[in-house]
Amino acid sequence: MNPHHYHSTTLRTLLASLWQHRSLIVQLTRRDVSGRYRGSLLGLAWSLLHPLLLLLVYSFVFSVVFKARWDGPAADSHAAFSLVLFAGLIVHGLFADVVNRAPRLILENVSYVKRVVFPLEILPWVALGSALFHFCISLAVLLAGQLLLTHSLSLTALALPLVVAPLVFVIIGCAWFLAAVGVYLRDIGQAIGLLTTVMLFLSPTFYPLSALPEPARTLLYLNPLTFVIEQGRQVLLFGHWPHWGGLALYLVIGLLIAWGGFWWFQRTRRGFADVV
Repeated sequence: MNPHHYHSTTLRTLLASLWQHRSLIVQLTRRDVSGRYRGSLLGLAWSLLHPLLLLLVYSFVFSVVFKARWDGPAADSHAAFSLVLFAGLIVHGLFADVVNRAPRLILENVSYVKRVVFPLEILPWVALGSALFHFCISLAVLLAGQLLLTHSLSLTALALPLVVAPLVFVIIGCAWFLAAVGVYLRDIGQAIGLLTTVMLFLSPTFYPLSALPEPARTLLYLNPLTFVIEQGRQVLLFGHWPHWGGLALYLVIGLLIAWGGFWWFQRTRRGFADVV
């Protein structure tokens, strides 16, 4: 295989690659998830313990130490506040897990670049699949907590996949872009780690949007996590259906970002073999 040959950048190629290599993506995702805990004493149990411990720590710090409160149903209950907080954390976790890994994806798989006929464009899908697995574990913890607290689950929770889908396209687009840039600019990994931390605090994860003045709320919606966090809480915890118009617009933007990231990856991958 000539690593310098032209790679198609069309949307059709993007979809065809995903469908053609779906089995390989599933296999590599399973290996990635199991490999993350290989050698540890508790193994996959850490995928459940990690979100539980994270929830306890953040809940204690913000609801007990800082006395943070939330408007509406979670105003007077530490338990309800914890669920609202955790809903934001798992959305950010999904985004940060993939984006923080993206700049290293090609560098950690150099053998695929030079020696093997391998579809490099599926590596971000593998990272996304692993992150979605952990997202689902955290979501199960959240729903179990809500069931224990309220003894019921809202029917609107069924709309959560529709809320998360646009963010998935944004994530995969960013992953393709950063995976390619990370080959040529190694410092990007350090910058992205800082950026995802900033995005955590510049999203309504630890505070409600109503606590901010109107101009600041508008600026926060430039953060791609803000809309998903807000709508995710509405469908999971507050029993409201999502804002369908905003969701449709976000989906279009997400698809454009995904295609743009794929285009950049395909156009720059011809130089990977020369750099790594």
